[in-house]
Amino acid sequence: MIGADFDIFDRALAGERCWMRAADGTRHRLPTGRWLGLAGGDRGADRALTGCCDGPTLDLGCGPGRLVVALLQRGVLALGVDISPTAVAITRFRGAPALRRDLFGPLPGAGRWSYALLADGNIGIGGDPQRILARTAELLAPDGLAIVEFARPGSGSVTRQIRLESRSHVGSWFPWASVGIDHAEQLAHRTGFRVLNTAEIGGRHIAWLRRHASTAVIP
Repeated sequence: MIGADFDIFDRALAGERCWMRAADGTRHRLPTGRWLGLAGGDRGADRALTGCCDGPTLDLGCGPGRLVVALLQRGVLALGVDISPTAVAITRFRGAPALRRDLFGPLPGAGRWSYALLADGNIGIGGDPQRILARTAELLAPDGLAIVEFARPGSGSVTRQIRLESRSHVGSWFPWASVGIDHAEQLAHRTGFRVLNTAEIGGRHIAWLRRHASTAVIP
């Protein structure tokens, strides 16, 4: 995201109605209430995403930090990473540590994190799920665990151009991917993971992926 995209994302986090539009014209409202962890949100899936984390956890694309906060409340060391300055500011305001960084740039503790979260569709960052999951493997310790939210089964593995919109602003097109949970096994194999388990909770699809001690990415 750049320029107007950050502005629209900021507006969404402030409560303004904003949407994600695909190049085919379909439009979906951004689920900012869930991202913020507001009352009425789906807590069951969030508990599943964080429930097994009992050691240092990195939340990749943390948004406004609800999962980082939940981990800290349980006494788990956690760090959020996001490129949105507003999301990072909100996370810090809530008392949780967060860095404004590119996920593919230098990050602290690389190769030593016990757990990594890719929630809220963040497997699609950059339009390249294999690249983001391979990067996750680099950040994890040997035998570390990636907890990844996927799309519904049967939705395929698709990269498309999307943009963010509000009533008064339109952002630039950028690539984003969607990966059905039934593609988790293949993607895991290609990025140095094996699938331990999958679950559907409240219509959301989660996979627990164990990093091989010696990670080799298949080109």
